[in-house]
Amino acid sequence: MPVILGIDTSCDDTGVGIVRDGVVLANVVSSQTDLHAKYGGVVPEQASREHLSVIDHVVSEALTRGGVTLDDIDVVAATYGPGLVGALLVGLTYAKALAWSRGLTFVGIHHLEGHIASCLATGELEPPFLSLIASGGHTSLFEVEAPGRYLELGKTRDDAAGEAFDKVARLLGLGFPGGPPLSNLAKRGNEQAYPFKLPLRGQAGYDFSFSGLKTAVAVLLQKEPQASKADVAASFERTVTESLIEVALRAANATGHQDLVVAGGVAANSRLRRRFSQVGLRVHFPPFELTTDNGAMIALAAERRLPAASDWEIDAEPYLPLAESEPSSTT
Repeated sequence: MPVILGIDTSCDDTGVGIVRDGVVLANVVSSQTDLHAKYGGVVPEQASREHLSVIDHVVSEALTRGGVTLDDIDVVAATYGPGLVGALLVGLTYAKALAWSRGLTFVGIHHLEGHIASCLATGELEPPFLSLIASGGHTSLFEVEAPGRYLELGKTRDDAAGEAFDKVARLLGLGFPGGPPLSNLAKRGNEQAYPFKLPLRGQAGYDFSFSGLKTAVAVLLQKEPQASKADVAASFERTVTESLIEVALRAANATGHQDLVVAGGVAANSRLRRRFSQVGLRVHFPPFELTTDNGAMIALAAERRLPAASDWEIDAEPYLPLAESEPSSTT
């Protein structure tokens, strides 16, 4: 079986993973959290420069952890969209140069396809199924019709779920990134303390919206500055979770699918995992280490596309939609 090296530099994490026959041999991520924390968000130019400075080291570390050398690599894969264009270009250019110089197959992968593939490493689930991707940059619901064939049923109309977590965490004084500390705080709170309105409740379709919920938290904190932060966090987290569940269940009932893949950074949330396990669907989550952006998921997605190879002229596409993400390829 081919050994695949996957690279993801779509945002602020430099991820390199190595996969063989669905098994993750290595998954190394260099985080830029400390670099961007003082700004309260990712600074694109600094992210690109940091990717440039560490990518060689991250690749070397992945090879060491995977117990392989460059001579063992058969395929190099990289994210080509969506994401920050400068950040994408670092990983994509590095991957193409590595593959070209060594005569290896190159495969360009859509970032969201990587997230979906992170749940499929065992090979126990095959299309068709539904996939909910909830992260800092994306909240979308897809019908996965076949390998490489995706139909977007709905997406967020404003903030992504993870983005809303970060913004509410900032309102609560929890810093950036805000998802983990907000969830830890929520564990000590009463999720029924503040009955925030469920976004888009009663509307048809499969879209999401979290901007209004963020505003509701801001208004509450202005009116009640002494409100329990733990209760606010728990109530907010419950509302986001129930909104995601409501839309996913509506889509499952309409399509008849009983399998649901839940991926992306928000899929690491313990409350979300617990609640989705109670909704009556067969819900599939990635391992915790594959929920956030990483290179292993890109390698896993590339493995499912083989023997197809991408055109060498494939370029970074910061707004690339998954439903139209088939890169030009040869077999």
